[in-house]
Amino acid sequence: MPWGGHIVGPMSDSATYLRALLEWQVELGATEAICDAPLNRFEAPAAPVSLTRPASTAPSPSGGAAAIVMQPHDGPDPVAQARTAAAQADDLAELRAAMAAFDGCELKKGARNLVFADGIPGAPVMIIGDSPGRNEDAAGKPFIGQAGQLLDRMFAAIGMGREMAGSPIYITNILPWQPPGNRDPEPEEIAMMMPFVERHIELVAPKVLVAMGNVSCLALLGKKGITRLRGTWDTALGLPVLPMFHPAYLLRNPAAKRDAWHDLLQLQAKLRG
Repeated sequence: MPWGGHIVGPMSDSATYLRALLEWQVELGATEAICDAPLNRFEAPAAPVSLTRPASTAPSPSGGAAAIVMQPHDGPDPVAQARTAAAQADDLAELRAAMAAFDGCELKKGARNLVFADGIPGAPVMIIGDSPGRNEDAAGKPFIGQAGQLLDRMFAAIGMGREMAGSPIYITNILPWQPPGNRDPEPEEIAMMMPFVERHIELVAPKVLVAMGNVSCLALLGKKGITRLRGTWDTALGLPVLPMFHPAYLLRNPAAKRDAWHDLLQLQAKLRG
């Protein structure tokens, strides 16, 4: 194949120590400072939002991706709000602005930047990951950390890249904001962002979608189990979808690169065909 914590010292009031302590808290998943008002932790919590996932993995009646449905609840429906905002976007710049203005997802409050996309619009291949990591959140671009560097090497091996005018790729995520502690997105977070994802796909108009990892497969196909799904073509939003291992998984499991190389050759053959 062609591609292959912080340790805090003695107590100090120095700016370096305080910065390191703050970064450590962020890595642990802290998203806000202590509240100004007291919080009664013995009070019974509010009833959680009830979520259901359709038993069928077929596309939704509108021809969109497999839906994760939020049950009715008090207050504005964030999915309906997202659907309205996404439908009003006539180009990628307007879609980005609509996502930046959307306040229905709590992840926005703890993120540094909206991570929209990278690559060349109109590319034949649109890669969809799960959510940004710490490096992506800081820079506002998807797949720029260690996993992103591996992704670039993988696609360069079949002659494709973010800035290759002749064979470009376009990269985005299901969620544009980093979840705390890099946890997996919650079903309700996926549900409220899917209208933006579907409109994003419509505006980019790729020939093929690549679903990177379990979260992307669940959002687009209504299926999980990437070791079983990878390498098998599926369909979402009227487009062929190829599930693949997420590059972060490949960094932890180098032996799986053999399967990823097989999937890349499948993608290359599909585009040539």
